[in-house]
This record gives sequence, C-alpha cells and structure tokens, in this order.
Amino acid sequence: MTFVAVAEGDEGGWHVDRCALTEAIRARWPDVEVDSSARSAVRSLTWELDTGNGPGEAYLHEDGTCLYMDVGEEDAVRLAIAFRRLTPTRLDLVFCDDSYTFDVHVSAGTTETELMALVKAAG
Repeated sequence: MTFVAVAEGDEGGWHVDRCALTEAIRARWPDVEVDSSARSAVRSLTWELDTGNGPGEAYLHEDGTCLYMDVGEEDAVRLAIAFRRLTPTRLDLVFCDDSYTFDVHVSAGTTETELMALVKAAG
C-alpha cells in the first residue's frame, strides 16, 4: 500500500530540505540506498529501505512538499513524523493512504504513537 504525507497551505514556496530528510531517514534505517536520479515529477528522489517489515521505498515529489511511501503502516508513520519534523509549524501536514481510507492532519510535535492512534481512529 502507498501512503502519502503532504504539506499544505504555503504560497511561499517551502520545500523540504532533501539532505535533512535523507539524514532523518538514515538515522532510522542506516543502510538506506538513495537514488537521486529524477525518474518523474513524483520520483525526484528515492530512498530504498530494508525495514523490519520487509523492503520498501519512499520517494519525494519534485516540489518537495509530498512524500510517498511504499512501506508498511508502522514505517509510513515513522517516515511521516520525520517529514513533519522538517515541515514548518505554520503548514498543515496531511497523512493518508492511496485509497483515502483515512486522512489525518499531523500537528507539529505529534509522536509516532499519537499518529498511529489517529490513523487507527480514522480508519
């Protein structure tokens, strides 16, 4: 299943710092493989992960405001929180799955445990 974390509400052109996001991902998954060759607008930067739940990947939209995650739900929550920590507090961050069975707003300071509870309550 694909999960999405998208920052909304900025006309000022904010985008995530790609290096900072890579560092955050590497802090959790030290063996991550990074592919910086842009394959499409949706896959401008790709991280291949070997998680405790199996292999997966995350990829960043070229505008730097949307992170797609093809990983298990727990790992998607971890990635969404890492993305949220790099997102300005003035912006909303929405976390959902590709079929929109849930759609939750992630406030600044939300923990992984809190986001997992929001996802369970919404789904």
